[in-house]
Amino acid sequence: MPLFFDNIKLAMANLAMLYLIVAVGVFADRIGWFPEAAARKCTELLFYIITPCVILRAFFTMEYSPAALRGLLIALGCGTLLHLTGILASEPFFRKGKNPLDSILHYAAVYGNCGYMALPLAQALVGDEGVFYCSAVVLVFQMFSFTHGAYVMSGGIPGRRLAEGEARARFPWRSLILNAGVLPVLVGFPLFALGLRLPELVTQPVGWLASMNTPLAMLMFGTYLSRTNFRAILRGKKLPISLAVKLFAVPSATLAALLLAGVRGPLLHAMLIPASSPSANSTVVFAAKYGNDAGYASQVVAVMSLLSILTMPLMIAIGLTLAG
Repeated sequence: MPLFFDNIKLAMANLAMLYLIVAVGVFADRIGWFPEAAARKCTELLFYIITPCVILRAFFTMEYSPAALRGLLIALGCGTLLHLTGILASEPFFRKGKNPLDSILHYAAVYGNCGYMALPLAQALVGDEGVFYCSAVVLVFQMFSFTHGAYVMSGGIPGRRLAEGEARARFPWRSLILNAGVLPVLVGFPLFALGLRLPELVTQPVGWLASMNTPLAMLMFGTYLSRTNFRAILRGKKLPISLAVKLFAVPSATLAALLLAGVRGPLLHAMLIPASSPSANSTVVFAAKYGNDAGYASQVVAVMSLLSILTMPLMIAIGLTLAG
């Protein structure tokens, strides 16, 4: 029991550091120094430049070894398991939903904040090795979100009727490869596997840009949280189901599978973080792209993220203690 409380203190301390930056973002939005409009303009900078640099830095700093390669392959399998668990756990509740908000809640139940939340926390708790393994989950996230996620948000759920005049969106096949999560892995993995080292002229700027990920992502989230209407969130009657699947069912099932498979050490720690992370910011992006209520999606992400202050440390501490 003392070990459990030590683990939960460790996880809460690191998560608290992140949310202190979120609080600064709320403050900056309220006084007009960094309003939500300015934060949204930073989205592409964070998504297309800074986050890829975080993944690249992990590959640049990780020494090749058979054990590291095996861990990366296991992480890919864990990422696949994590998303399949979310899909299977949520499908019975949302597959026949006729409420347009169900698409948002369905997506939010499956797709976690693997990039903006999990990568910084993995860096804090596990270090570059944790980011290295988490980058594999980010890759799997991108593959699933641009297939199943797009299918859900575009009204492709079996049994769901499209509204009058609503067109089923075309699937962006090129986005499976040409996206900010997959491309840096495709660049970094060969360098890692071949043991190649790039000159400091390249790696140092990548490292500097990567170091911006945590503060900028958390500041931006603070601005979104600042204007959240928590009463409006109750419009989605299946919100408790989405919360239960994302914050409890998925991390619990993933943890059980990892323990049964004999996964331990930094790899286990790194996998627990994305498994227990709240809903992805892409919930809002996909909702806007496919004509759903982006404002409501933003509120769902905000509520999930607030509740994760309690659930993430709990799930991580349980995992660390059981693997002990």
